[in-house]
This record gives sequence, structure tokens and C-alpha cells, in this order.
Amino acid sequence: MFRRQIEILGEHQKELSQKSVLVVGAGGLGNIVMSEIGCIGLKEIYLVDFDEIEIHNIHRQFQFKESDIGKYKAKVLADRTHRCGTKIVPIVEKFEKFDKKVDLVIDCTDNFEVRKNIDNFAKKNNIPWLYGSVESWIGQVCLFKEKNLDIFNLEEHKVEGVMPAMVGLVGSIQASIATKYLAGLEMDMDKLYYIDFTKELKISGFKV
Repeated sequence: MFRRQIEILGEHQKELSQKSVLVVGAGGLGNIVMSEIGCIGLKEIYLVDFDEIEIHNIHRQFQFKESDIGKYKAKVLADRTHRCGTKIVPIVEKFEKFDKKVDLVIDCTDNFEVRKNIDNFAKKNNIPWLYGSVESWIGQVCLFKEKNLDIFNLEEHKVEGVMPAMVGLVGSIQASIATKYLAGLEMDMDKLYYIDFTKELKISGFKV
């Protein structure tokens, strides 16, 4: 099933089959990340989100359709991305109640306070977490290990507008970083990738 991927990963493919991941958020980034890591050969994925699907979600959360309105995002997304043997467990509750053992947490939220809680959970369990955010034509991704959100020196920030294509770009970068890390390939920790497509596409990396 994973022949073309194994051509790149080789023996590292076996490591993926032993890894468990927590994805927090089944919205725009969650749709992209789940669609891509759901079929790389992981052991299991826990998907946490207690929101229901609304009409304004659909244009950027492409696994959902109008007939899904009112259903729980986590349950619908888990069902739509369960196609390659990985166990996907939807959890319809707040992230703070999660207590399973995982190898990586992927942040697909747009909530600063939840990200702080993700960071606390990751530090407590000595695992990294993969931050992602999108606003307008700007995206950010960072695989946090030692550092945390204090690098931004920001309080709660409400996202005003999101371009669907940028959600796809940032989510794919998150999925690529997650794949490399989980497969045991070399991956920089605590390096912020800043994606700017306001004019020309530029991706810059900064150690934090």
C-alpha cells in the first residue's frame, strides 16, 4: 500500500507503524493534516474536537459538505479519513480531558489558550508538539520541544480572515514535518517556519 512512500523512507516506514498521534482541532488545518497523515501508516490517531459543523466552515474544511451541518467535526472527519488501516479515534470533548500516551501532538486549533494547554501537556509528557496557524496570506509552523508560545509575546489573538489555499499549504507543511519526525528522520526542533504569500511566496526559517 505504501510502496511509493517506502521508496523514500525505506526501513523508516516501520517506525510509523508504531507511532500514535494526537490531533487537536478538526477545522481547516485538521482537515488537511488528517487527510494526509491518515494514510501514511501510523498505528493510531486521536482526533479531539467538540465543535459541530456549520455552513461557514465548508469552504475551507473540504472534507465536510452541507449535509454534515450540525454533526460533530471529529466524528465526520475521522470517518472520511479512515481509509488506510490506521486506527482513528474521534473524541468529542475538550482537549484538557485527554490522557492517552502519544508520540506527537499536532495543533490544528485557532485558540491561543488551547495551545498553551497543548504545550503544558507536551512538556509534562516529554514529547514535542507541532504548532500551525494561518491568517490571511500568512502561515506559521513550528515543531516545539524546549521552547513555547512565549516567543510570540502575544495575548489571545482572534483570527480575522483565512484564505483556504493557505490553510492547505500550512497543513501540508505540518503533515510533512510530522511524517519526518515520526519516521525518525532528522528534523529541526524549535525552528519557526514563516510562510508569506502576500506578494511572492516566501518561506523563512528562524531558530527560536
